[in-house]
Amino acid sequence: MKNKSIISVEALQSPWQTLDPFLFSVHHKDNYPNGNEKMQPVASLEGRNIGQDFSGKDGWSMYHGQKIPGFPYHPHRGFETLTITEKGLIDHTDSLNTGGRFGDGDVQWMTAGNGVQHSEMFPMLNKQGGNAMEFFQVWLNLPAKSKNVPAEYKMLWHEDIPFFNHTDSNGKKTSVKVVVGALNGVKPISPITNSWASDADNEVGIWIIKMEANATWKLPKASKKINRALYVYKANTIIINDSKLNNYQKVEVDSLEDLELIAGDKPVSMLLLQGKPIDEPVAKYGPFVMNTDRELEESFALYRKTEFGGWPWPKREYVFPKNKEGLHNMQMGA
Repeated sequence: MKNKSIISVEALQSPWQTLDPFLFSVHHKDNYPNGNEKMQPVASLEGRNIGQDFSGKDGWSMYHGQKIPGFPYHPHRGFETLTITEKGLIDHTDSLNTGGRFGDGDVQWMTAGNGVQHSEMFPMLNKQGGNAMEFFQVWLNLPAKSKNVPAEYKMLWHEDIPFFNHTDSNGKKTSVKVVVGALNGVKPISPITNSWASDADNEVGIWIIKMEANATWKLPKASKKINRALYVYKANTIIINDSKLNNYQKVEVDSLEDLELIAGDKPVSMLLLQGKPIDEPVAKYGPFVMNTDRELEESFALYRKTEFGGWPWPKREYVFPKNKEGLHNMQMGA
């Protein structure tokens, strides 16, 4: 591809492959059916590998859930996760004895640091009209100096998250959800305390870009050479600096080049991930990400000994009562 601003283009496969400092990203999109009184899918689970169902059968998966879709409690250590919701609800509980329900545009930023257990379940609250779910989970590495910071998380509620908005000369609009990292003077919500991404010098950016059909917008270059990639997840076509690209593609770009983005004849949605590479050895196994194999062994030993604080909730895949339909009920110290 003869375009010096574009380094590479590849088809997206799950999980999405990312560039240092990111580890990977997963795009969950499930058209869940109606729910019953127990917030379970009103549909047969026959033919699914319950507890390990990533099939996408009928347009949705149970994942590790037994009766309600989701991810029952599991440990993390040595990295950060950002759970960016577009549609649907997630019930979060953890070994810090905190939890609650969030979704429909909210973002959860969790630094696993020296170890935490958490559960992410997807209650089916709607009895009619289905329970559409769409969210991204981005895994962001931590440098060696930060892998043992205390675990913590922060909720970024949808109405508090800032947007950068642009209208081009033809009246077509582009909207950018500024999750992490400032954009064109729009500053994000204050970051989590011990996050490596909170240091502006690392120039971490996590933005969701949405363009109307035929909209034009210039993505400004970064202030220094960093890793930058666009993940096109909803589009017909998009043109980036005169190169025509298709849906569900990853585009690695030169961070020192401005990018003129032109949407095709249908709306375009993209996730942008950028940041200064940590440039350290990565040793990972399942939910642990360290620098050496020895540190991985020590992590497993620590987990067996402490269970990262144990599990204070009644079930390993705990879901809150159905009457907690409102958001913003994260229960600190519940």
